[in-house]
Amino acid sequence: MKAFLETITVENAIHAFAFEMPFFEFKWHYHPEYELTLIVKGNGMRLVGDSYLPFQAGDLVLLGSGIPHTWESDANSHEAVSAVVIQFSEDFIANYMNSEAFYKIKKLLQTSLRGLFFPNPLAKNIEQQMMSIATEKGVKQIIALLNVLNDLTFENYEPLASAFYSPKNSKENETRINMVFNYIKQNAASTILLEEAAETVHLTTGAFCKFFKKMTGKTFSDYVNEIRIGNACTLIAQTDKTIAQIAIESGFENQTYFNRVFLKKKNCTPKQFRMQLR
Repeated sequence: MKAFLETITVENAIHAFAFEMPFFEFKWHYHPEYELTLIVKGNGMRLVGDSYLPFQAGDLVLLGSGIPHTWESDANSHEAVSAVVIQFSEDFIANYMNSEAFYKIKKLLQTSLRGLFFPNPLAKNIEQQMMSIATEKGVKQIIALLNVLNDLTFENYEPLASAFYSPKNSKENETRINMVFNYIKQNAASTILLEEAAETVHLTTGAFCKFFKKMTGKTFSDYVNEIRIGNACTLIAQTDKTIAQIAIESGFENQTYFNRVFLKKKNCTPKQFRMQLR
């Protein structure tokens, strides 16, 4: 899918804010600023580059310049979601990176071009630190940001987008890829045909497969399966429906194939996944 360019007004080089809303709406976008996002409350699916993974409260991600991303949660959930977001420009942070004292931070930011997930950020009280960035101004805000970035250099992290992923952030294909994504999202629970997806953007199936792989770094069928497995995980977690029912409602033709794909994506069976949750 193609992300749209988001224009951010960065006052004093740092744009920091906390917010709460009914749900995270799908908003596939990118921007030249770095972004540090902490999910305070809520759960759903996180898309960063060609990475499509679930998130929950405590989810902390550092995004480099230009990497497309979004968080999405269930619009029908009765629980609100909230997050703290810190955005800062490359020009601003570059002013500090020439010093040897900031070598580790510089290396961290360079690595963040693929997006970085920090599995255990709460050990350093990260929510309170980020809230201080959102509330402080001037020099105190800058110091608070540098302190957080410095603390993260000592944390373990996992790159999100694959090493071969290369964002295609041009206006040319934006409409096409968003039409494809909407087609997948609307039809994930039913039959999805490659030919129909290609027709939505007026391409032959061969040209469409190349186009989709170029934009997302994944094959069309693999991406469809990731969306369906994500939906299945929600049903497993939030309902008492049988695995067979969930397989059909998630768009899989039979439970055998569903189990095989689920095991490949989650390294466990659907039943094991349900037991882990309970």
